[in-house]
Amino acid sequence: MIDSSEAAPPPRRRRSDARRSIDAILNAARVVLGERPDASMEDIAATAGVTRQTVYAHFPSRDALVVALIEAAAAEYLATLDAADLDTAPPAEALARFLDAGWQFLRRHPLLLSPTAPGAPRPNSNALSDVVPPRLERLILRGQRTGDFGASLPAAWLADAVIGLQQIAAAQVAAGRATTHEAEKLCLESTLRLCGGETSR
Repeated sequence: MIDSSEAAPPPRRRRSDARRSIDAILNAARVVLGERPDASMEDIAATAGVTRQTVYAHFPSRDALVVALIEAAAAEYLATLDAADLDTAPPAEALARFLDAGWQFLRRHPLLLSPTAPGAPRPNSNALSDVVPPRLERLILRGQRTGDFGASLPAAWLADAVIGLQQIAAAQVAAGRATTHEAEKLCLESTLRLCGGETSR
């Protein structure tokens, strides 16, 4: 008779298998929902290469899956901002890095471009709207103190305006009214003008 403790996979292996399944499901959700926001759990399971039951074992509802996707995307974006050294780079360069991080995020997670996208519930905490604007506001304030940016407008207002400008630029790309290169260039120049910085980059 085989001892049940010997037949069962060790806990570490079970955790590793579960983590791989979760990562595959989240990656599939990112791709599928980015293309079709109304895609079903069955569609996501098929793309992830797992059964529908496996998806539901980790995420009890579609909303739970989308919230987990948003939280994972937020963590990824914040890590990118952390690596950009926004608090130490020259203000204009830091602002360009901030925008670059945003473009990376929007390209990888198109579902999250609009907070009103169908089937995209908002997390109850740690939302990017609570975390990102203060970082940008701090960057703009630093630029205003050093004289790199104009100080006639409040930094908080400028931060919200810059974020909105990038979202509009990304929407122009999604609608086919501008190429990504055109939108990125125009967004950076417009942002620098808005903040009263040097635009001859």
